[in-house]
Amino acid sequence: MIKRALLSVSDKTGLIDFARALHELSVEMLSTGGTAKALREAGIPVIEVADYTGFPEMLDGRVKTLHPKIHGGILGRRDLPEHVAAMGQHGIGNIDLVCVNLYPFVATVSKPGCTLEDAIENIDIGGPAMVRSSAKNHAFVTIVTDPADYAKVIDEMQASGGAVSDKTRFSLAIKAFEHTAAYDGAIANHFGKLVEESEFPRTINLQFQKAQGMRYGENPHQNAAFYVEAGAKEASIATAKQLQGKELSYNNIGDADAALECVKQFDAAPACVIVKHANPCGVAYGKDLLEAYDRAYQTDPESAFGGIIAFNGELDGETMKAIVERQFVEVIIAPKVSAAAVEIAAAKKNVRVLECGQWPAEPGKRLDFKRVNGGLLVQEADLALSNEIKVVTKRAPTEAEMRDLLFAWRVAKYVKSNAIVYARGDMTIGVGAGQMSRVNSARIAAIKAEHAGLAVPGSVMASDAFFPFRDGIDNAAQAGIKAVIQPGGSMRDEEVIAAADEHGMAMVFTGMRHFRH
Repeated sequence: MIKRALLSVSDKTGLIDFARALHELSVEMLSTGGTAKALREAGIPVIEVADYTGFPEMLDGRVKTLHPKIHGGILGRRDLPEHVAAMGQHGIGNIDLVCVNLYPFVATVSKPGCTLEDAIENIDIGGPAMVRSSAKNHAFVTIVTDPADYAKVIDEMQASGGAVSDKTRFSLAIKAFEHTAAYDGAIANHFGKLVEESEFPRTINLQFQKAQGMRYGENPHQNAAFYVEAGAKEASIATAKQLQGKELSYNNIGDADAALECVKQFDAAPACVIVKHANPCGVAYGKDLLEAYDRAYQTDPESAFGGIIAFNGELDGETMKAIVERQFVEVIIAPKVSAAAVEIAAAKKNVRVLECGQWPAEPGKRLDFKRVNGGLLVQEADLALSNEIKVVTKRAPTEAEMRDLLFAWRVAKYVKSNAIVYARGDMTIGVGAGQMSRVNSARIAAIKAEHAGLAVPGSVMASDAFFPFRDGIDNAAQAGIKAVIQPGGSMRDEEVIAAADEHGMAMVFTGMRHFRH
């Protein structure tokens, strides 16, 4: 039975309604500072913690709730006679519910110009102590750290004469420890960067929330689950809303992420990216999404079967109809999906349709992580496209060739290394991915083009890294490639450039490699 509650929150979302409901359930409320002021202004009876403990707030508010009458009331076990006796001897009453969320440390340090002093003063001490005390004693105390849980707590109290179930108290206690873990992790990450004088802190503390369990992982014998980053906002597979279809699988999520991140590179016109096994197998612009899809599909119809399709604009009914009538598809994702498209997709109930929202023109800076046995590789996400666009051959690309080169370069960034992309007229002609030899990747791109009935002569070629020898250029010229884009930086750059000149090819250096392992 909850008879006394302590409320002290930084985030006051839903506070007044929650407190009013507690008051109607005859719960006595203790509070501090701004929370107490907000309750009084709303006409809700509240006792200041300083009046309850008989000890004033001090040290500029650093010491408010760190008192035996508070922590004894939270931590005392009601089932142990010696605890009950000690609390009675010292006039300590039970505190049955604690509603606390912490100083906004992350919001504070995210502000431009945040000083070391500002960061330090926004480290909450009393709050985490009360949260952890309450969570530890959850057998008797209900701890609420998230406004989203207010209604559930009130509903249970109203239904049970003022009590909260053991199951709910335990769940809220674990949520409280998750809350303090994230808070302490954010503090350690921030100050760890200052110690290291680097964007990579001395230790790295990450928190992800379980979004769904899965039938299995990459293979049926592997258990799996999908976790999302706390506070993720930018359009992504983690924030996308599934409008219909079967539950996403482990491989669906990985491939959908690859498709979406690739299509984000294209904004000059309606664009479509088709991905199979984490590699783009077809990419194209079009006058509309239907044409973009048709052209992307033409690149490699064989690989498109069972693939993932991503668009950079609102998916319309006509395009959806073309997809579901033409091919088997696992996932379709777009920033927005029209009602007509949703209606058409409903005929194929297993097709997963996702709406991710519009992404910003410039992506937010972030880190990428790769797990290795016993460790974690951390790097800046590869968000840039090039350092420069420098013509290094005697012949400069034509305007049309340059457009195709930049198009192919955007695709190559998302193809597994070694990556070779042939393109012409705003569409991929052939994609060679994931080979140990760059020359073999080029051969595969040509084979793909041949199988799709697409002519390579007149196309351009993009390579995600430099050519170590001239043979890659000689083979490209033999296939009919007219222009090449690559990072440059090989010891044999002069030899490679000379080969391009011999063949009358144009070559552009970007000064930036895009390995994707």
